[in-house]
Amino acid sequence: MIGFYAPATSPDGTLREPMPAWRRWASLMVLSVALLTVVMDLTVLNVALPSISADLKPSATQQLWMVDAYSLILAGLLIPMSALADRWGRRLLLILGFTLFGLASLLVLWAGSSAAVIGLRALLGLGGAMIMPTTLSMLRVVFTDPRERTLALSVWAAVSAAGAAVGPIVAGLLLEHFSWHAAFLVNVPPMVIAVVAALYLLPESRVAASGSWDLPGTLLAVGGVATLVWSIKEFGKHYVADGLGNAPAWIGLTVAAIALTLFVLRCLRRPDPLLDVRLFRRPQLTAGVLAALFSMLAMGGGLLLLAQWLQLVEGFSPSQAGYRLLPFAAGAILTAIPARSLVDLMGARTVMGLALLLPAAGFALFYFAPEPLSYAWVAAAMLLQGAGAGALAIGSAMIMSGSPQEKAGNAAAIEETAYDLGNVFGVALLGTIAAVVFTSRIGTQFPGADASLAEAMEVAQQTGSPELAAAAAAGFTEAIAQVGLVGMILLALAAAAVYLLTPRGLDIDMQH
Repeated sequence: MIGFYAPATSPDGTLREPMPAWRRWASLMVLSVALLTVVMDLTVLNVALPSISADLKPSATQQLWMVDAYSLILAGLLIPMSALADRWGRRLLLILGFTLFGLASLLVLWAGSSAAVIGLRALLGLGGAMIMPTTLSMLRVVFTDPRERTLALSVWAAVSAAGAAVGPIVAGLLLEHFSWHAAFLVNVPPMVIAVVAALYLLPESRVAASGSWDLPGTLLAVGGVATLVWSIKEFGKHYVADGLGNAPAWIGLTVAAIALTLFVLRCLRRPDPLLDVRLFRRPQLTAGVLAALFSMLAMGGGLLLLAQWLQLVEGFSPSQAGYRLLPFAAGAILTAIPARSLVDLMGARTVMGLALLLPAAGFALFYFAPEPLSYAWVAAAMLLQGAGAGALAIGSAMIMSGSPQEKAGNAAAIEETAYDLGNVFGVALLGTIAAVVFTSRIGTQFPGADASLAEAMEVAQQTGSPELAAAAAAGFTEAIAQVGLVGMILLALAAAAVYLLTPRGLDIDMQH
């Protein structure tokens, strides 16, 4: 058997005896570093894409697939990979995921075409799907004490939320000194460390009575989730030109709805389902899933718009803009780490509601900020949006305590899917609203320069038109304000829903 650490485990995957404290916290550090690397890759290519385009000359479609291949594969495979971890062993799948992620990142040295880069991004998505849910279910195994587990999940949530904000910083710094290949190669050292550390630190854990593998269910889950993510992205990318008349997006959405409906029905009929959808009958688990979805919606949408504002309106370089995005990460750390103590003071229900009201307040700052929009207001808004990670932290604890030990992989897959969908939905929905507002402001004044802020600024530079540059900056700033209004309403409604779903007096340290 792979590895050097093999304590006795029960049939449900739990340890018969607790691990030593130093090994538990060292395991958390290893899992967090690996998770940070995987989450960073969700945003790192957005910064590296211009350099890749200059070198490889990809078509517009190839550029989109370079960005999307990772998230589509990652989202589609989260459920099957978590089920596979339950059957094969969680440590084994983690080590395979670490190895694949590191190897795919190293192979970029031989990637001389756009197709090769797309293929490597797909492999990274496969490795990420092995890693992300398994880190969460492994924490359930390693930390047997409920209070320690909640603190560990708070660290996991802070890393998950902060990773997306750290990605542009790392990419910007690397690209100022190295070629675009460095945006891939930076993944290799942490994955090598993770493989070695996992062998020595992590216990193996598998569920003895996992049942036979459900191939049709796997195909439905992969196809349904991946197609759903693609459809959301497709609506967002082409809404300005096509509105709701995007036929491919509607076809994809229909296919996703049919596939996911069949998947749910199949899971309800089988005694050993790939995903136990009956877990959603538990209101605390549903509340935790909604918290993950909407906290990442705030982060994903905010990062997309503010990265553009800082670079194209304020004129900062990628690395300078990256540093100015740090309040997202700071907000995540400030609320996720002490979230457990706040639950002792106020209760899980109140903490969950307040934690989602914080990003709602952040969006409100965009709407009510005085003109011209200053970085001080933006930094305060980012801090509050990142603070939604407090809801992600307690939501993770609610999801894990709201599911049986043998369903830890299922619970992890559900949360990670909500996490990924929240990020995608935030980018698509809030990005689309911004694009519609921007186009409506610029199109009437400067026809042909209204497709995007980047295109308007490029046209302004080529034609030497300071009027167009000023109008584009003002139009995009107004778009951010309108996004703030929509985001404020959405997050406030989400806060109310999560508050009502969270049982009164819920004890997150007790298994439900």
